[in-house]
Amino acid sequence: MFKKAASFLAAAGLALATAFTSMPVQAAGTYTSELTGEPISTSIQNQRPIAVMIDNDKRAYPHYGLADADIVYEFVNSTLNSRVTRLMAVYKDWTNETRIGNIRSTRPTNIMTAAELNAVLVHDGGPFYNNAYFSSTGIAHLSGSFARIHNGKAREFTEYVTKGQVASRLASAGISSSYTEAVGNHFNFAPYGTEVNLLQAYGSAVPVAKVTLPYAHTNSQLVYNGTTNSYDYWEFGAPCVDGLTKTAVSFKNVIIQDVDLSQLDRNGYLVMNCVGSGIAYYITDGLMVPVTWVKSSYTDKTRYYDAAGKEIQVNCGKTYVTYCPSDTWSQIVVQ
Repeated sequence: MFKKAASFLAAAGLALATAFTSMPVQAAGTYTSELTGEPISTSIQNQRPIAVMIDNDKRAYPHYGLADADIVYEFVNSTLNSRVTRLMAVYKDWTNETRIGNIRSTRPTNIMTAAELNAVLVHDGGPFYNNAYFSSTGIAHLSGSFARIHNGKAREFTEYVTKGQVASRLASAGISSSYTEAVGNHFNFAPYGTEVNLLQAYGSAVPVAKVTLPYAHTNSQLVYNGTTNSYDYWEFGAPCVDGLTKTAVSFKNVIIQDVDLSQLDRNGYLVMNCVGSGIAYYITDGLMVPVTWVKSSYTDKTRYYDAAGKEIQVNCGKTYVTYCPSDTWSQIVVQ
């Protein structure tokens, strides 16, 4: 996989240069969030994030609380049902969230990814394959017994995390709501208030108006919005709109990683092999460049490098990340 990444980047012919805008003065009582690089209150600086498993089946739609997430991951959840995906939404400031979900079970891939953040994984069960990953990572998690909200749907689409539940469950379980180890910024953010111009930083950056991912079950797309200078998340042929706030789910950054998968049994359970290295796309402000991703262990952060081996700077804001299976990587459509 290292050779694949190297040849991919060499072919891109990336040139090193970086252009920034001027930097504003940051407000008192704030620090730059480790998840977005944007100013948030110092009152929650030591509060660890939560990573919530959210169903991505059309029957579960609309999603609640998704527009508030700092990072959203989309992974293939099963090799069955047209490789249905599931979302993992990460929140730093989670105490005031009114409703998140509906929530579903987790998979090993999510455990390894949530461990990067020292986050508490919120889910409703999962296959026994998870046990070894929970043990290896030591990740804190809360499973099941959240609020049931009658919405006229089947029971599996009715469980939500409501305000106050995470705090009370953490206290009952004796799990710290504060970081148990220093984590630092999750991405290598450009200084707040600056913008990395990919065309100036990497001469081979190409314009991207829309990316269609090879997820037949959802038809997931990222569509550039020139008004907000961000990428709106589309699925099922329309923009994804938060069921609670009625706002569009949108991201400053989009990261698409080429990751192979291993099917674990005939029931479709799988793990994305996200430890190692491979090729990826980084997309922001209407432009895209190829990069390399590297993750050295279950708990290590995934880092992204340019052709010269230098860690790229990511623009401040919300980020969407997907691990696209290697056997469908060629089916990604970039327009």
